[in-house]
Amino acid sequence: MQIEHTALEGVFLITPPRFGDHRGFFSESYSRQKLADHGIDLEFVQDNHSLSREVGTVRGLHFQAPPHAQDKLVRCGRGALFDVAVDIRKGSPTYGQWVGYELSFENGRQLLVPAGFAHGFMTLQPDTEIVYKCSDYYAAETEGALLWNDPDIGIEWPLSGITPVISDKDANAPGVGGYDSPFAWEAAQ
Repeated sequence: MQIEHTALEGVFLITPPRFGDHRGFFSESYSRQKLADHGIDLEFVQDNHSLSREVGTVRGLHFQAPPHAQDKLVRCGRGALFDVAVDIRKGSPTYGQWVGYELSFENGRQLLVPAGFAHGFMTLQPDTEIVYKCSDYYAAETEGALLWNDPDIGIEWPLSGITPVISDKDANAPGVGGYDSPFAWEAAQ
């Protein structure tokens, strides 16, 4: 399992190995022990799976606040997507900064998005499926969102002239400017 640090502390790009032959491939997509061997010790309690039919579907930027904050391990089950994590930890030297990676069925990559980060994605192929593990259960009263195209964050979505397909809720989410985040940054010891 290849685990790469990103520009944001705590966000990792993970590529499980695939073993293929003339029949297809096998991949161990998750191993708690292998992640723990790399200092990532998380317990996941819920798996989510969604389908977005149209290219350019944007979902996010979503998070759950404490006491039900979620770490997420995100992968693409079918198709391809551009996956984004945004640091929303008060006091963090990277507050408001983002990283984004293409996750696809073909490349098998995953993004670990820890609590304290907003998460979003945009589909790059029709009928794209996203599958992700969460470290806490869904709790509607703690869910939050930030504006997907907030200029203060400046995510470079790969729209290429595509009009995004987005929910009213996500289109009307607040920006990060003036946002009072429930997450606090703690310097690594």
